Amino acid sequence: MSALICGSFAYDNIMVFEDRFKNHILPDKIHILNVSFMVPRMRREFGGCAGNIAYNLKLLGGDPLPMGTVGEDFQPYRQWLAQNQIPDRHVTEISGLLTAQAFITTDLDDNQITAFHPGAMNFAHMNKVSAANGVTIGVIAPDGRDGMIEHAAQFAAAGIPFIFDPGQGMPMFNGDDLKKFIAQAAWVTLNDYEWQLMQERTGLNIEQITRQVQALIVTRGAKGSVIYTKEKTYDIPIAKARQLVDPTGCGDAYRAGLIYGLMNGLDWETTGRIAALMGAIKIESAGTQNHKFKRSDFDARFRESFQRSL
Repeated sequence: MSALICGSFAYDNIMVFEDRFKNHILPDKIHILNVSFMVPRMRREFGGCAGNIAYNLKLLGGDPLPMGTVGEDFQPYRQWLAQNQIPDRHVTEISGLLTAQAFITTDLDDNQITAFHPGAMNFAHMNKVSAANGVTIGVIAPDGRDGMIEHAAQFAAAGIPFIFDPGQGMPMFNGDDLKKFIAQAAWVTLNDYEWQLMQERTGLNIEQITRQVQALIVTRGAKGSVIYTKEKTYDIPIAKARQLVDPTGCGDAYRAGLIYGLMNGLDWETTGRIAALMGAIKIESAGTQNHKFKRSDFDARFRESFQRSL
């Protein structure tokens, strides 16, 4: 019983500029901007939505099957997957290209300048859902545009229920595209900003979407999350984090919790809380795949956070 997670793999190159951008960018010269920032601190992290979701689902004891396209520089990441017992048989290397990469520079005011190179991600459509066996649930996470469209259609044709999670891929789709994804999906998950964009682009409200899917899940950061179904609305509280270090990847951790609950037939109250705790655990560590826990510790923290047992 596997979850086929269609999405991106990426290297996140994170740099810290030990000053403030505003001290080096002249407002009256913005039309001829030419600046260079010295960044004495830099780290490279394994990222991308498919990789992040798979990593978190594996921590929970789930069976992730990530699918994505990567470049010739993927070997260190492939070794990391093997180390964490995450299968890579549907991770396809594209000759002559690099794996998707983000270059993120942060200043002392937490402002960020980011450049993203999609690289091999743009060839996601070369992978086919039909190549995977034993799949009971699918995920459409941010990826190449053609890949997201084709994989959604392939899941629908195969009768495999899937989560539609457009994330940062939202700008690639117009209202008609999004309506089609919703019609094909079993579940839709968004953060609160993406939910506003979804409403603006499709003209659909909560009732109109929940008539088509089993649930609409909207995360709201420190305000928790809401799960909307035809029958009921579930307000899911946050799990208290022990320290706030890095929010990057919290959404992917949350989605892994959703997948775990769905794969195990858990109710929405429990599933939402598992997802919330996954997000809290992730925010306590820098990077998207550096947190670890034993399942027994997770269960104990679940009881501590929500006064109920798994």
